Amino acid sequence: MPATPTTDPLQRERDHLAASRAALRAMREDVESLDIRDVTGTWVTALILQNQIEARIAALADLSHTPLFFGRLDYLHAVSEELSEGSGGESFYIGRRHVHDADGDPMVIDWRAPVSQPFYRASRTEPMDVERRRRFGYTGGELTAYEDEHLSDPAEGDTTSALLAAEIEKPRVGPMRDIVATIQPEQDEIVRSDITGTICVQGAPGTGKTAVGLHRVAYLLYAHRERLARTGTLVIGPNNAFLSYIEQVLPALGELDVAQATVQQLVGHVEVRGEDDPEAARLKGDARMAEVLRRAVRSGITLPAEPCVVVRGSRRWRVPAYELVEIIEELKGREVRYGAARDALPQRIAHTVLLKMEQGGEAPDDRVQDAVARNSAVKAVVKECWPAVDPAKLVLRLLSEPEFLAECAEGVLTPEEQRAVLWPKPGRSVKTARWTAADAVLVDEATDLVQRTPSLGHVVLDEAQDLSPMQYRAVGRRCTTGSATVLGDLAQGTTPWATASWPEALRHLGKPEAHIEELTKGFRVPEEVIAYASRLLPAIAPGLAPASSVREAPGSLAIRRITDGDTTEAVLAACREALEHEGSTGLIAADARIPRLAEALTAAGLPHLSPGAETSAQARLTLVPASLAKGLEYDYVVLDEPAAVIAGEPDERTGLRRLYVALTRAVSGLTVLHGKPLPEQLR
Repeated sequence: MPATPTTDPLQRERDHLAASRAALRAMREDVESLDIRDVTGTWVTALILQNQIEARIAALADLSHTPLFFGRLDYLHAVSEELSEGSGGESFYIGRRHVHDADGDPMVIDWRAPVSQPFYRASRTEPMDVERRRRFGYTGGELTAYEDEHLSDPAEGDTTSALLAAEIEKPRVGPMRDIVATIQPEQDEIVRSDITGTICVQGAPGTGKTAVGLHRVAYLLYAHRERLARTGTLVIGPNNAFLSYIEQVLPALGELDVAQATVQQLVGHVEVRGEDDPEAARLKGDARMAEVLRRAVRSGITLPAEPCVVVRGSRRWRVPAYELVEIIEELKGREVRYGAARDALPQRIAHTVLLKMEQGGEAPDDRVQDAVARNSAVKAVVKECWPAVDPAKLVLRLLSEPEFLAECAEGVLTPEEQRAVLWPKPGRSVKTARWTAADAVLVDEATDLVQRTPSLGHVVLDEAQDLSPMQYRAVGRRCTTGSATVLGDLAQGTTPWATASWPEALRHLGKPEAHIEELTKGFRVPEEVIAYASRLLPAIAPGLAPASSVREAPGSLAIRRITDGDTTEAVLAACREALEHEGSTGLIAADARIPRLAEALTAAGLPHLSPGAETSAQARLTLVPASLAKGLEYDYVVLDEPAAVIAGEPDERTGLRRLYVALTRAVSGLTVLHGKPLPEQLR
């Protein structure tokens, strides 16, 4: 006898989950069983097809502890074109990926599909034809609860979603997870922004700007997969610890082909072994250096004083010096890449020779022009008048020779600024020079002046407020023909060259038309914590509005004064206290204090990780230098000695900004321990 359908709504949803997982398994098995031996022509096409199949199999993986769907939409009317307008409503389960049954009917709809959008946007004032929105609660991958909103029922009042709040507050163990189940309307608007436009998100701590940027990549790959598969996508983060923290978000959404890098890795033409003082780094990052480098690259161009004589058989063809000058001046005026112009110069000279041949009664073809372009006399003119440029060697010379720098920087940098930019000890060679991070960006700029940098389809730039103008230019040339998502918070700028405004930053990026969005409603940081940290805003970012939080968490903030002057023992006690709670704990301290605290934690039998290492149930404590805290978050944070965090920076404003970052890493609770006085804004 057939099984009797259950009347328990929760069990019905569990049954649908089980059936959906079985359908996903079947989809994966169908791909695994494909035999491509009879459909591939060559070994190349076979390899390409096999790689595509393997990528498809990986994308169909069922992550056991990740819910396959997290919501359901019940529409008032039919949505599918196959159903008549008079039909009743349809229901769709909303999840991380599409799943269909053996007949091809959808069992789970991808969260990025248009039909899923009302799950994030619908409200009582604008229900978007949704009768009911259902959210599901999970424990360890098992469906344990559901919650309904009847959006089209005027009798039902607004209520706060307990399941939504629980998902937001869920303890954090392991890397950053996706927020696909908790995306808010203002976040969804950014996520679904069109690919043709660049968008800049100014986001206060806890507003989810990083997750929004990553979800926008996932959405764009869904909506424009073929285009982005051809042009590529890239996520740029501030450091490797941050990239390790976010690296599982896109794979969890089924997107496996997005590259990640730091700015330093993008410009890795030389080995960085040195460090600039703050003033030198600031000047090398100044946008004026682009003009200095442009002049340096073109400094070797000279105008010929002698004609070029090409011997072909028994005849000699003469190109007068004035004609050579005209060719070189015309190439200089076109402002094409230096290398492209150098490649064009012999062809231009050869074309002039061919015209003279035709005037002399000959009938040369393209092969003759190519032969003339390779003629030793033509090559000698090119070598003399438009010499080859090695970008690294050029920057080496620029930073080592005061006379050459003065020539290229005249009217751009003052003599004092030139002295600050020069290396204290001239470099002998590209390999042995003590290149700094700012120098590497200059080499990248020079490289682009010689040969155009390939452009990607979309670039996500996170923690963008810390980039120098020259670093913005380095990122911008990687998306000259594509779009970008720029994420940051001006209040968290902690470099001497941190940007003062987003319009200025976007201009350096080459995207002055970008749309700027501001996220001020926090979902991660408790109101008590964000309100305390926001006391610093008038001193560090006067133009920014204070952030607010939708989460009230009484008792989430504790400020403790340590009277004996050394906070180490109190730190150990606070870490033990935090670890009594579920989830991750971050101990944030000034960089100079890290070795001492690491030793104390080890002696106390408290195992701890470094930033970027994945937390687990057995290792939930991470020791975080303040300089690496940006972008990371922990359930509970213990902050050691704010005065030391401030003192670790070159100036007070940067120190206060670093402290602001440290104060806003907590999701559930923050404990601040201080033996020295707190800054006046926090007293």
